[in-house]
Amino acid sequence: MTTHVKLPSRPRRLLGVLSAALPLACLLAVPAHAGVVISQVYGGGGNSGAPYNSDFIELFNNGSDAVSLAGWSVQYASSTGTSWQVTTLPAVTLQPGQYLLVKEAFGANTAAASLPTPDATGTIAMSGSAGKVALASSTAALSGATPSGATDLLAYSGLGNSTAALRDQGGCATTVTSAAPAPRNTASTLAPCASAPAPAPAPAPAPSRSIAEIQGSGATSPFANQPVQTTGVVTRVTNYGFFMQSAQGDGNDATSDGILVYIGSAPAADVTPGKLVQVSGTVTEFPAAGSTVTEITGPTVTVQSSGFTVTPVPITLPATGGLERYEGMVVSLSGPLTINQNYFQARYGQLTLSAGGRLETPTNRYRPGSAEATALASSNAARRIVLEDGSSLQNTNPTAFIGANGVPRGGDTINGPIVGVLDWGPSTSDANGAGDWRIIPLVNSSVAISATHPRPTTVPGVGGNVKLASFNVLNYFTTFTNGATADGQSGQSCDGSTTAGNGCRGANNLAEFQRQQTKIVSAISAVNADALGLMEIQNNTLAAQNLVAALNATMGAGTYAVAPGAASGVVGTDAIKTTIIYKPAKLMPAGNSVADTDPVNNRPTLAQTFALANGERFSLVVNHLKSKGSCPSSSSSADADQGDGQGCWTATRTAQATRLRSFVGQLQASTGAYDVVLVGDFNAYGMETPITTLTDSGFVDQIGRFNSLGYSYVFDGAAGRLDHAIASGTMSPKVNMATHWHINADESLAHDYNLEFKQPACAACAPDPYTASPYRSSDHDPVVMGLNLYNSYLIASGTTFSGTAGDDFIAVPAGRRTLAGGTGRDQFAFAGDFSGGVTITDFTPGQDQLNFRSVLQALRVSVPDPWAAGYLGCLKSGTSDAVITVDPDGAAGAAVARGMVLLKNVSCSAIGAASFIQ
Repeated sequence: MTTHVKLPSRPRRLLGVLSAALPLACLLAVPAHAGVVISQVYGGGGNSGAPYNSDFIELFNNGSDAVSLAGWSVQYASSTGTSWQVTTLPAVTLQPGQYLLVKEAFGANTAAASLPTPDATGTIAMSGSAGKVALASSTAALSGATPSGATDLLAYSGLGNSTAALRDQGGCATTVTSAAPAPRNTASTLAPCASAPAPAPAPAPAPSRSIAEIQGSGATSPFANQPVQTTGVVTRVTNYGFFMQSAQGDGNDATSDGILVYIGSAPAADVTPGKLVQVSGTVTEFPAAGSTVTEITGPTVTVQSSGFTVTPVPITLPATGGLERYEGMVVSLSGPLTINQNYFQARYGQLTLSAGGRLETPTNRYRPGSAEATALASSNAARRIVLEDGSSLQNTNPTAFIGANGVPRGGDTINGPIVGVLDWGPSTSDANGAGDWRIIPLVNSSVAISATHPRPTTVPGVGGNVKLASFNVLNYFTTFTNGATADGQSGQSCDGSTTAGNGCRGANNLAEFQRQQTKIVSAISAVNADALGLMEIQNNTLAAQNLVAALNATMGAGTYAVAPGAASGVVGTDAIKTTIIYKPAKLMPAGNSVADTDPVNNRPTLAQTFALANGERFSLVVNHLKSKGSCPSSSSSADADQGDGQGCWTATRTAQATRLRSFVGQLQASTGAYDVVLVGDFNAYGMETPITTLTDSGFVDQIGRFNSLGYSYVFDGAAGRLDHAIASGTMSPKVNMATHWHINADESLAHDYNLEFKQPACAACAPDPYTASPYRSSDHDPVVMGLNLYNSYLIASGTTFSGTAGDDFIAVPAGRRTLAGGTGRDQFAFAGDFSGGVTITDFTPGQDQLNFRSVLQALRVSVPDPWAAGYLGCLKSGTSDAVITVDPDGAAGAAVARGMVLLKNVSCSAIGAASFIQ
């Protein structure tokens, strides 16, 4: 089974192949009257001396049958070119002898005459002298100099601004000559070819088979490539055909009672759900995504009666015995179902769903190739299904299954059931890639999505006295793909060549860059980290400084600076690099940043050692290991996909991780700072070999330590973490919290900064959902972590306890006592069984902090901002003191808040969210 929903349409007929070019023009050696052909091509429009102001392509039906052009296109390539530009044709039916005119690009000669009213309009600038034009029965771009997917192909040469290539005899012949352009459109007089053959005699009736007989009990039909006649009830109409199902069925659970009737366009207007139809056609097994679909092609459809209904078959995932036996049938899929991926929603109208909760990348949790990882991969496949809109169109308006405020996000749910027909097809953009079962709702609007995983409005609290972050900023380039730059230059490249825009990966132009910058600044300023490692920023001296300038314009002059040394320059030879920015008011660089230029690193690792005002020091090491894509050409390479779930280039990433261990050792020895944090995009999930190469050597995975499902990226419908926070053994106990801020991986691609495939750039596409917000600022979620870098780590004991003159971390167990932190910046961390009775005599708002995390966890309170939600509060005590309260059910509950800590000589007006470790 398969789907035709997102695959290019197959040519309905093949007229021939390109022969050797003649001096003027060459057309395929094809039978006359074969159907729709290219009857005229003119590429000199708007040039000097041109009779018309635009190029055009003319089509002609030289056959004896009407032909629908729905889903067809005309395409152009240069005379020696292999890449093709596409103009989509309108969904018109071209009658025998009828012409169709496609206007292409205007020229500079505006004084030339306009064409007759065109039937379709494109923007292709064709050569006036030599080129080639193809007619295709799909809108997918052809490839190659003589593409096999062309329905008709005309190559021309030797033309001028006043001559066109015309098929002789008004389009009825197979030869082409040069003549003055004479464009004709659908309103022109019909000119059927005189020798058009009479319709062939009606074939003998096809054998009558039930749908269940056609489907059979195996993966393929026992009647493949044979003519059949069958009857069924129309259940779902699409723009490429319709699904039908037997009114009664055969009662055999091993055979499907439904089937796809593939037309290549929408069926006749009277073919609607509930109609009983008789279909004659050929049984075809259409291949896609490692399987096939049983379908009827080339159909003749006769409506017999109406008023029928089909009872959906209830199914639950995972389905015992699989779903093949329900192919093409109406099913009722029970919920709840979790949305895992929305990457293809705007383009293809697809959402990847699963039963039993969210899907996790197997190697995020288990060692690659292990029995556990294999079992999880099998479980994922059995629980997964794709919700499909039933249209082969791309970027439709409105976008299918869309809601307000970013809905649906990954993690949102559909309570179900979903009633629809079952189909199969690619689950990625690769038609030959992995496939999944799909459900096409009978009514798309009936699918109700619950926003159970709404956009996070605040950054997760990570506590500590130092906040770090890392962020893959998805090709933040100040040189754009059109060759312009953020500072107003033009004609620039990103690889040192003279070709404008060459090697550039980010925004296409200034407008896109400004949208991209707004989102990234919104995200980074909200995180408000003391130091950040950045990945995928242009490898020049300008991009990082540009981002810092934008941040400082938002947050205040001097808030951030680029780390001195290697971080501010060109690092290595890749188009992108890593860099570090930091807050000079909070951290002081201990020397310059350094890069590890070992040749194993395609993007050199970058490190900066920082010192705090209290004298504590640590090193931040930023990484971007080799990606999983663009696999080696040789399957015998050590970097080829080994089939263990890690993808390609694992050997290289592991070598980079091994080198990273050595580099960190050298860094520790040279700086004397043994507390090290490794951050970045490691392009390896949590239990893959590059990560375990580090964690097996004494480093500690902090995301795995603090999160039951740590993820920063969604790929192939599963979530996992490519973005890590890994601490040295000495630093790990000082990590207060590490997590991801889920602002990107769960968001639809449509919310990003790009302008293409959205209104107004694409008039037929959906409105642009872009907002000036952090959401979908990248495709990776940022890492946020808090460090407890104090001079002393103390446990309060006795009824009276005092800290030191430095910065103290004071653990406070249960019991009544009076505390004094001392003159430093202190954190008071209360144990989970603490129930009140503490007085702090010298708490300084804005300097000292209270940590009630364990207390709230014991009460099963887990909210991003306990202060805002009313779980933490403040009451005035006496004339000058404040009492900090804990409310077990928050401001909205009925429980009474309990006084926990008395702060001497502190006003509640000075207490806020910043007074607490969140």
